[in-house]
Amino acid sequence: MKLKVKTVKTFITAALSAVMLSASWQAPATVEAAANAVPTYEVKFLLNSDLVLNDDLTLRDQVKDIFHMEEPAARMLVEYFDTASLSLNDSGWNVRFRKKEDKKKYEMTYKKRYAVTNGNITAALDQANREGFSAADTNYEAEIDWGYSKQTLSFSNNKDESASTGLTLPSSKDALEMLVSSIPGKLDKTNAPGWGTAALKQAYAHGPVLVSKYSGTFEGLETAIELWPIVSADGNGTENIVEISFKTDQYQTAASGREQLLQLLESKGWLVPADSLKTNLVLERY
Repeated sequence: MKLKVKTVKTFITAALSAVMLSASWQAPATVEAAANAVPTYEVKFLLNSDLVLNDDLTLRDQVKDIFHMEEPAARMLVEYFDTASLSLNDSGWNVRFRKKEDKKKYEMTYKKRYAVTNGNITAALDQANREGFSAADTNYEAEIDWGYSKQTLSFSNNKDESASTGLTLPSSKDALEMLVSSIPGKLDKTNAPGWGTAALKQAYAHGPVLVSKYSGTFEGLETAIELWPIVSADGNGTENIVEISFKTDQYQTAASGREQLLQLLESKGWLVPADSLKTNLVLERY
């Protein structure tokens, strides 16, 4: 009899334990993938420098009037850092060091680029997401650069260091030390852990270029015209790259504003029917 009672108690205890485990057990939570980043848009076109600039490289009055450009132009020094073989650029990264004349800081930007094929922005965002550039990473600003014939998705990580006002850059060595010390993890881990730091330590300054930037408006959108005097291909002169651009958060605003701006520039004969490659020109020619 005692054996039978003990057996019954053991069975009841096991049954209760099973019920409690069943009640407390939950299926593991489903881990949802982070959403794609939401980009802003920058529309860019090249202008014919011979037609929009005066002999002293200031904007002609008609251009200033149409786009309500303010004077004088703001000035900044811009240089890019990459290796002799442009290994950072070849891996989709641009590293920029910039000093605006009226700002008390050096601006460092680490930018990752993705090509947009046949206007399929979603596909580019999907690819970036798979590589860790998603809406969850607030250290990067996503943007679609929309030029004459192509679009590029970019993710920019911005850092700064204190400086005095004026147009003075630190030595290339000091600028590089700042860039290396602030390198973001995604760049450092490109290709292999530590690859980005190793590559950046081998980089040198391409530039600087003294850029003039006019600010105005077009159809209610803040608009800029920049002049980049870049060393010519033969190294004996200067090629003046003039770029007009505006930014917006909305795709439809970018699309409609782009069409209006394109028609205006074509009607004036100012448009250069090509995409801007000023970053590549600086990297290749300095």
